[in-house]
Amino acid sequence: MIPAFELSEGAEVCILASDLLLATSNDEKGLSGSELRRACWDMKVYAENYIVENTVATNLSECFALARTTGATMTELDRARLALIAYPTKSLLATLIKNGCISFSLEQMSLVIADATFKSSEDVTKVRNEVNVGFDQAEEKAADEMVLEVYKELVATHAAVTFHLYETARPLPQMLAYRFAQPRPTLVLSHRLYDTAARADQLREENKVIHPAFAAREGRALAF
Repeated sequence: MIPAFELSEGAEVCILASDLLLATSNDEKGLSGSELRRACWDMKVYAENYIVENTVATNLSECFALARTTGATMTELDRARLALIAYPTKSLLATLIKNGCISFSLEQMSLVIADATFKSSEDVTKVRNEVNVGFDQAEEKAADEMVLEVYKELVATHAAVTFHLYETARPLPQMLAYRFAQPRPTLVLSHRLYDTAARADQLREENKVIHPAFAAREGRALAF
Protein backbone atom coordinates (compact mmCIF):
# COMPACT_ATOMS: atom_id res chain seq x y z
CA MET A 1 0.00 0.00 0.00
CA ILE A 2 1.54 3.30 -1.12
CA PRO A 3 1.06 6.15 1.40
CA ALA A 4 -1.24 8.88 0.11
CA PHE A 5 1.45 11.58 0.33
CA GLU A 6 3.95 9.57 -1.71
CA LEU A 7 1.31 8.70 -4.29
CA SER A 8 0.27 12.33 -4.63
CA GLU A 9 3.83 13.62 -4.90
CA GLY A 10 4.73 10.96 -7.45
CA ALA A 11 1.72 11.96 -9.54
CA GLU A 12 2.81 15.61 -9.36
CA VAL A 13 6.16 14.70 -10.94
CA CYS A 14 4.34 12.80 -13.71
CA ILE A 15 2.11 15.80 -14.36
CA LEU A 16 5.12 18.14 -14.47
CA ALA A 17 6.89 15.88 -16.98
CA SER A 18 3.72 15.71 -19.11
CA ASP A 19 3.35 19.49 -19.14
CA LEU A 20 6.99 19.93 -20.13
CA LEU A 21 6.60 17.48 -23.00
CA LEU A 22 3.34 19.03 -24.17
CA ALA A 23 5.17 22.37 -24.37
CA THR A 24 7.52 20.88 -26.99
CA SER A 25 4.75 20.00 -29.43
CA ASN A 26 3.76 23.57 -30.41
CA ASP A 27 0.28 22.21 -31.22
CA GLU A 28 1.80 19.94 -33.87
CA LYS A 29 -0.86 18.66 -36.23
CA GLY A 30 -1.08 15.11 -37.50
CA LEU A 31 -0.94 11.68 -35.93
CA SER A 32 2.27 12.14 -33.94
CA GLY A 33 1.01 15.35 -32.34
CA SER A 34 -2.32 13.83 -31.38
CA GLU A 35 -0.61 10.73 -29.98
CA LEU A 36 1.67 12.87 -27.83
CA ARG A 37 -1.23 14.88 -26.46
CA ARG A 38 -3.24 11.72 -25.78
CA ALA A 39 -0.38 10.04 -23.92
CA CYS A 40 0.48 13.12 -21.87
CA TRP A 41 -3.10 13.90 -20.93
CA ASP A 42 -3.67 10.27 -19.97
CA MET A 43 -0.62 10.59 -17.72
CA LYS A 44 -1.95 13.80 -16.16
CA VAL A 45 -5.34 12.20 -15.45
CA TYR A 46 -4.33 8.65 -14.51
CA ALA A 47 -0.86 9.16 -13.00
CA GLU A 48 -1.82 7.74 -9.62
CA ASN A 49 -3.41 4.69 -11.26
CA TYR A 50 -0.27 4.06 -13.32
CA ILE A 51 1.86 4.29 -10.17
CA VAL A 52 -0.33 1.80 -8.29
CA GLU A 53 -0.37 -0.54 -11.30
CA ASN A 54 3.44 -0.21 -11.64
CA THR A 55 3.15 0.87 -15.28
CA VAL A 56 4.17 4.48 -14.77
CA ALA A 57 7.71 4.01 -16.15
CA THR A 58 6.42 2.45 -19.37
CA ASN A 59 3.88 5.21 -19.89
CA LEU A 60 6.34 7.98 -19.13
CA SER A 61 8.88 6.45 -21.51
CA GLU A 62 6.20 6.48 -24.23
CA CYS A 63 5.49 10.16 -23.59
CA PHE A 64 9.16 11.10 -23.96
CA ALA A 65 9.52 8.99 -27.12
CA LEU A 66 6.42 10.58 -28.67
CA ALA A 67 7.77 14.05 -27.87
CA ARG A 68 10.89 13.24 -29.88
CA THR A 69 9.00 11.78 -32.85
CA THR A 70 6.69 14.81 -32.80
CA GLY A 71 9.69 17.07 -33.26
CA ALA A 72 11.09 17.94 -29.82
CA THR A 73 14.62 19.28 -30.18
CA MET A 74 17.62 18.47 -28.04
CA THR A 75 17.35 21.92 -26.47
CA GLU A 76 13.69 21.37 -25.54
CA LEU A 77 14.37 17.94 -24.08
CA ASP A 78 17.31 19.32 -22.13
CA ARG A 79 15.12 22.15 -20.85
CA ALA A 80 12.66 19.54 -19.57
CA ARG A 81 15.54 17.67 -17.91
CA LEU A 82 16.72 20.81 -16.12
CA ALA A 83 13.19 21.64 -14.96
CA LEU A 84 12.82 18.16 -13.51
CA ILE A 85 16.18 18.40 -11.74
CA ALA A 86 15.10 21.67 -10.16
CA TYR A 87 11.78 20.24 -8.96
CA PRO A 88 12.05 19.39 -5.22
CA THR A 89 10.85 15.97 -4.07
CA LYS A 90 10.64 14.54 -0.56
CA SER A 91 9.47 10.95 -0.91
CA LEU A 92 11.54 8.13 -2.37
CA LEU A 93 8.79 7.30 -4.87
CA ALA A 94 8.68 10.81 -6.31
CA THR A 95 12.48 10.98 -6.44
CA LEU A 96 12.65 7.69 -8.33
CA ILE A 97 10.02 8.87 -10.83
CA LYS A 98 11.85 12.17 -11.29
CA ASN A 99 15.18 10.42 -11.87
CA GLY A 100 13.45 8.08 -14.33
CA CYS A 101 12.14 11.06 -16.29
CA ILE A 102 15.64 12.56 -16.37
CA SER A 103 16.98 9.29 -17.78
CA PHE A 104 14.20 9.21 -20.39
CA SER A 105 15.05 12.75 -21.47
CA LEU A 106 18.73 11.84 -21.90
CA GLU A 107 17.74 8.75 -23.87
CA GLN A 108 15.61 10.79 -26.28
CA MET A 109 18.27 13.50 -26.55
CA SER A 110 20.70 10.78 -27.62
CA LEU A 111 18.31 9.63 -30.34
CA VAL A 112 17.88 13.21 -31.57
CA ILE A 113 21.67 13.50 -31.80
CA ALA A 114 21.89 10.21 -33.68
CA ASP A 115 19.56 11.60 -36.38
CA ALA A 116 21.16 15.07 -36.51
CA THR A 117 23.26 16.43 -39.38
CA PHE A 118 26.29 18.50 -38.40
CA LYS A 119 28.10 21.01 -40.60
CA SER A 120 31.31 21.47 -38.61
CA SER A 121 33.31 19.74 -35.91
CA GLU A 122 32.74 22.70 -33.60
CA ASP A 123 28.99 22.08 -33.77
CA VAL A 124 29.69 18.51 -32.69
CA THR A 125 31.93 19.66 -29.85
CA LYS A 126 29.26 22.04 -28.58
CA VAL A 127 26.64 19.29 -28.54
CA ARG A 128 29.05 16.85 -26.91
CA ASN A 129 29.82 19.32 -24.11
CA GLU A 130 26.13 19.93 -23.48
CA VAL A 131 25.16 16.28 -23.42
CA ASN A 132 28.15 15.35 -21.24
CA VAL A 133 26.89 17.67 -18.50
CA GLY A 134 23.50 15.95 -18.46
CA PHE A 135 24.91 12.43 -18.41
CA ASP A 136 27.54 13.27 -15.78
CA GLN A 137 24.86 14.63 -13.44
CA ALA A 138 22.58 11.62 -13.95
CA GLU A 139 25.41 9.10 -13.55
CA GLU A 140 26.60 10.72 -10.35
CA LYS A 141 23.05 10.69 -8.97
CA ALA A 142 22.54 7.02 -9.87
CA ALA A 143 25.90 6.10 -8.31
CA ASP A 144 25.08 7.98 -5.09
CA GLU A 145 21.74 6.20 -4.85
CA MET A 146 23.39 2.85 -5.71
CA VAL A 147 20.91 2.15 -8.51
CA LEU A 148 23.25 -0.19 -10.38
CA GLU A 149 21.10 -1.05 -13.39
CA VAL A 150 20.22 2.58 -14.08
CA TYR A 151 23.86 3.59 -13.67
CA LYS A 152 25.02 0.91 -16.13
CA GLU A 153 22.42 1.94 -18.70
CA LEU A 154 23.37 5.61 -18.39
CA VAL A 155 27.08 4.85 -18.78
CA ALA A 156 26.43 2.63 -21.81
CA THR A 157 24.24 5.25 -23.51
CA HIS A 158 26.71 8.02 -22.67
CA ALA A 159 29.56 5.99 -24.19
CA ALA A 160 27.55 5.27 -27.34
CA VAL A 161 26.65 8.94 -27.84
CA THR A 162 30.22 10.07 -27.24
CA PHE A 163 31.57 7.54 -29.75
CA HIS A 164 28.94 8.54 -32.31
CA LEU A 165 29.85 12.22 -31.95
CA TYR A 166 33.56 11.44 -32.19
CA GLU A 167 33.04 9.47 -35.40
CA THR A 168 30.76 12.21 -36.75
CA ALA A 169 33.33 14.95 -36.08
CA ARG A 170 36.30 13.25 -37.71
CA PRO A 171 35.46 13.97 -41.37
CA LEU A 172 33.98 17.41 -40.72
CA PRO A 173 35.88 20.65 -41.39
CA GLN A 174 37.33 22.67 -38.52
CA MET A 175 36.33 26.25 -37.79
CA LEU A 176 39.00 28.96 -38.07
CA ALA A 177 39.02 32.59 -37.01
CA TYR A 178 39.72 35.32 -39.57
CA ARG A 179 40.47 39.03 -39.25
CA PHE A 180 40.58 41.73 -41.92
CA ALA A 181 41.63 45.36 -41.67
CA GLN A 182 38.10 46.66 -42.31
CA PRO A 183 34.51 45.44 -42.73
CA ARG A 184 33.80 43.90 -46.14
CA PRO A 185 30.82 42.40 -48.00
CA THR A 186 30.36 38.67 -47.55
CA LEU A 187 31.00 38.20 -51.30
CA VAL A 188 34.44 39.73 -50.90
CA LEU A 189 35.15 37.68 -47.80
CA SER A 190 34.17 34.53 -49.63
CA HIS A 191 36.55 35.40 -52.49
CA ARG A 192 39.39 36.17 -50.11
CA LEU A 193 38.94 33.05 -48.01
CA TYR A 194 37.84 30.45 -50.56
CA ASP A 195 38.62 31.97 -53.98
CA THR A 196 34.93 31.77 -54.86
CA ALA A 197 31.82 33.82 -54.12
CA ALA A 198 29.68 30.71 -53.73
CA ARG A 199 30.20 30.53 -49.97
CA ALA A 200 29.10 34.05 -49.10
CA ASP A 201 25.79 32.84 -47.65
CA GLN A 202 27.64 30.29 -45.53
CA LEU A 203 29.77 33.07 -44.01
CA ARG A 204 26.69 35.22 -43.44
CA GLU A 205 24.86 32.44 -41.60
CA GLU A 206 27.85 31.32 -39.55
CA ASN A 207 28.62 34.86 -38.33
CA LYS A 208 25.00 36.07 -38.00
CA VAL A 209 25.66 38.95 -40.41
CA ILE A 210 22.72 41.38 -40.43
CA HIS A 211 23.48 42.85 -43.87
CA PRO A 212 25.72 40.98 -46.34
CA ALA A 213 27.28 44.25 -47.53
CA PHE A 214 28.64 45.08 -44.08
CA ALA A 215 30.14 41.97 -42.52
CA ALA A 216 32.32 42.48 -39.45
CA ARG A 217 36.07 42.42 -40.04
CA GLU A 218 36.45 39.50 -37.60
CA GLY A 219 34.61 36.21 -37.73
CA ARG A 220 34.71 32.45 -38.19
CA ALA A 221 34.91 30.32 -41.31
CA LEU A 222 35.19 26.67 -42.23
CA ALA A 223 38.74 25.53 -42.80
CA PHE A 224 37.85 24.17 -46.28
